[in-house]
Amino acid sequence: MNILSYCLGFCLLTVPAFAEVVPGTTSVEKSITTQINPDLQVQKLSDHLYLYTAWADIGKWGRVGSNGLIVVNKNKAYLIDTPMHEDQTIKLVEYIRKNLGASLVGFIPGHWHDDCVGGLAYLNREGVKTIASTKTNALLKEQKKPQAKETFDKELKIDLEGYQFECLFAGGGHSVDNIVVWFPKEKILFGGCLIKDKDATNLGNTDDAAPLAEWKTTIETLEKRFKDVKLVIPGHGDSSTEKGFEKTKELLNKALTPKK
Repeated sequence: MNILSYCLGFCLLTVPAFAEVVPGTTSVEKSITTQINPDLQVQKLSDHLYLYTAWADIGKWGRVGSNGLIVVNKNKAYLIDTPMHEDQTIKLVEYIRKNLGASLVGFIPGHWHDDCVGGLAYLNREGVKTIASTKTNALLKEQKKPQAKETFDKELKIDLEGYQFECLFAGGGHSVDNIVVWFPKEKILFGGCLIKDKDATNLGNTDDAAPLAEWKTTIETLEKRFKDVKLVIPGHGDSSTEKGFEKTKELLNKALTPKK
């Protein structure tokens, strides 16, 4: 089934193109999806969370959709990752202002690659509070790319007008700096590129990856910490539920197994 039915207790929604029914939840009545343009889509997950997907042509990988989150509360918003291109980021900020009635006050990237920080320079120019892990900012500096204004080490808790979420560096994976973002109210984990989607057949781009054994340990750490997770969102592709951990471990085990 190519539909995720997901109930957060206080709202019902359907997210097309997201698979696996969360056990014990109720089917939903109507999809809440906005197509901003052919390359940018926003889907409502809850009263506070909106998933965006931005498509771009990425060389040998072809046309790729990258996922990120908009976090909203009381007319203020945070952005988790930006689209790869600045013009898409501008469109997304306009959407937040006009359609969600919120001003963007903060931004946090999942790691240092362009599909997370493509709009960072624009957000810095606009006076948005940009925050990255110390590892991410160091890598951005090394690559001579724009950097976030503020940094955190391993954990960061954000209070957005009473709505709380937290960022965590649990270890290397797709990149040595990738973080995850946990939303305790909804029990949603944004795993970014650390997590592979349910239909993935390989680990994707591993040019900047941590050792695969470390990546596997990172996934196991997250699995133990977030035992009650209801939805795991990957950086690319369809989401699943907690099976996002299982698929990633499956691919890592395959890659770690010596070929005969």
